Amino acid sequence: MRLKGKVALITGGGTGIGAATARRFVAEGASVLLTGRRAGPLEEVAAGLGPAAAVVAADMADGAQARHAVETCVERFGSLDVVIANAGGHGGGAVAETDDESWRLSLDANLNTCFVTCRETLPALVDSGGSIVVVSSIAGLAAGPAVSGYVTTKHALVGLTRSIARDYGPRVRANCLCPGWVRTPMADEQMEALMERDGITVEEAYARVTQDVPLRRPGTAAEIAGICLFLASDESSLMTGAVVVADGGATAVDLPTLAFT
Repeated sequence: MRLKGKVALITGGGTGIGAATARRFVAEGASVLLTGRRAGPLEEVAAGLGPAAAVVAADMADGAQARHAVETCVERFGSLDVVIANAGGHGGGAVAETDDESWRLSLDANLNTCFVTCRETLPALVDSGGSIVVVSSIAGLAAGPAVSGYVTTKHALVGLTRSIARDYGPRVRANCLCPGWVRTPMADEQMEALMERDGITVEEAYARVTQDVPLRRPGTAAEIAGICLFLASDESSLMTGAVVVADGGATAVDLPTLAFT
């Protein structure tokens, strides 16, 4: 019960990493407020968690909606101790192929949502001596092909995390989590391009994208939830401003040596 009596707000809480983190946090004694743009998936997750979970359907890139979510959380559960800034997703296309609308969508989905979430939750976190976990990606450390919006905004989340740690320590801890491939509905959609191009199954697609990863497999949402739990709990009390990579060893690989494998 590492989060007994704690209250967490989780963005992108309806699917994937957000939903898995909500389940793990409740199992560890926390109450959770789930946010996201679509009420249906949030309510489905919350229904399995009982009175320890509440839902606010909101665009967390909008200050007024984010404030409403924070106010609802504090009114329902009495405080706010942990924020898991997990929402994100859009950002395909190389720079010359990215139009203004796609760029704005990427900024909103990845950077603005996280920034506004952090800004609006910080007063409550200062009061509680709380913790923020910003979920970025290994795309925040290195560039994938033709995803310039995603790469740029995920890099920016590292800087945002460090700014919060610098400006609000010792009152609030902030750490950045950078997963590699994780089996989620969003990642499944990305596998479809390989499946259609090469006539392979989703399992074969995941095997292909992780064939040069030391663990030779993608992560699971439950595994990432366990790392969120560690970063949110007192077990990581000395950590702030850190970038934690959970990628099966992908970024440990020296790319120019792959030919020797």
